[in-house]
Amino acid sequence: MKIAITGGTGFLGQTLVRLLLEKGHEPVILTRHPDKPDGKVPQIGYLGKGDRPERQLGRVDAFVNLAGTSINDGRWTDGRKADILDSRLRATSEVLRIMNVLAHKPEVLVNASAVGIYPFSETGTFTEEAPQGDGFLPGVVREWEWKAQQAEEAGIRTVFMRFGILLGRGGGALPLISLPYRLFAGGTVGTGRQWVSWIHVEDAARAILFAIENSSLSGPVNTVAPGALRMKDFGKEVGRALGRPHWIPAPSFALKAALGEKSEIVLQGQRVVPARLEAAGFRFRYPDARSALREIYADEK
Repeated sequence: MKIAITGGTGFLGQTLVRLLLEKGHEPVILTRHPDKPDGKVPQIGYLGKGDRPERQLGRVDAFVNLAGTSINDGRWTDGRKADILDSRLRATSEVLRIMNVLAHKPEVLVNASAVGIYPFSETGTFTEEAPQGDGFLPGVVREWEWKAQQAEEAGIRTVFMRFGILLGRGGGALPLISLPYRLFAGGTVGTGRQWVSWIHVEDAARAILFAIENSSLSGPVNTVAPGALRMKDFGKEVGRALGRPHWIPAPSFALKAALGEKSEIVLQGQRVVPARLEAAGFRFRYPDARSALREIYADEK
């Protein structure tokens, strides 16, 4: 299949491109900053003045939209929060425009989303049918999904991959989480009772391809491993994988002072389960944190 990808140069996007090449597919990266093609994966400019990627794409079987400003970088100033939302809506709007003008419409759009749409809870468990939360992050995800839903209205099967925390080498949230442990200063973050819903980046990429290939999947799909953990237990697994102690706590007030509103990412959480993925027959390569972290840090102990 020929698969067009926005955000293909990011942490998850690079993993997905490698997987698609291994499986014999033809990925094409749509990027705001195109480089010279590397001989394997063409890169086409989009979201730039005068860019018309549809003229170069030809027939495409699927679109994957992973583009958007990271929520992990910088403090959540008003300007930063506006960019987090606007970048996602702009990218999705451009994907919709491209698909609408193609002579042959793709079969499916897989659009990134996030478990941040659910309310914070220490006691609840959230499937795709669960109620949505209030506040900044749920609002961003809700508007993002609403925008992408317009593809479904145009007759294109649309899947919202509600990702949890991505774990892997060299990207995602794990380098920041693991830093205190590398400095022999790791310990419980906040109360330690908040849930961490995560997924190994390889399983996240495999889940995207699974959604492309399985026509039974549409709408929201929780893209998390089944082994969610409370923060205290997750931290212990990070320490175990790195051969470091779990002993110095990071109190809530210190994180709030350092990170501001963004501290809710680590001080709050929700237990999310991959109900639709598992019902459709998806098999996780890394279903629990111990196996995922062991693979990631295999060469570092």
